[in-house]
Amino acid sequence: MSILSRFKDIMASNINALLDKAENPEKMIDQYMRNLQSDLGKVKAETASVMAEEQRSKRALDECVKEIEKMQAYAVKALESNNEDDARKFLEKKAQLTANQAELQSAYSLASSNAMRMREMHDKLVSDIGELEARRTMIKGKMAVAKTQERLNKIGSSITGANDSVSAFGRMEEKVNKALDEANAMAELNANPKDGIDDLMTKYDTDNGVDDELAALKEQVKNKDA
Repeated sequence: MSILSRFKDIMASNINALLDKAENPEKMIDQYMRNLQSDLGKVKAETASVMAEEQRSKRALDECVKEIEKMQAYAVKALESNNEDDARKFLEKKAQLTANQAELQSAYSLASSNAMRMREMHDKLVSDIGELEARRTMIKGKMAVAKTQERLNKIGSSITGANDSVSAFGRMEEKVNKALDEANAMAELNANPKDGIDDLMTKYDTDNGVDDELAALKEQVKNKDA
């Protein structure tokens, strides 16, 4: 039964380990779930087949047991009728059926064991698929958060670059201001030097017309009073 080996491989595989190797975990998760659903369909079909074989083996065993009981009953009736030869034939048939019963019992035991294993694996696969469905939703949610975080990290890197640009801009501005200050200082140093004589001459060139007019006015007032 190859489906049994396939099923064991499925259940033994580590889904998380497989996801670690996947380039696109979301797509791989969906693919794994599709594979599991396909395997579940195969397991169901195989389980139904094995269970049918169990039932067939059980019917064959039951029919054999009934035939044995029947041959026993006919042997008794033959002896009661004082027909020993007929009783012997019935007992010989019973012996043949009894030998077959052992083989049928062995076949039924194996079929029953296989059916039980298949039902257990079928039920476990159904349970695991339900659990993985819930985990798939959770994993996809985590992936969405991870992608958002990745975008934020990229934006953060851009902002860091922008801050560097702002800092560089400030440094350039300082250099420009320094160059301007140096140029102004140089211009001041390069201006024609003054010996101070012009300022001294201005001191003695002050207009005294007001003082003269005031003295004349005083003289007029003095004469008037006299």
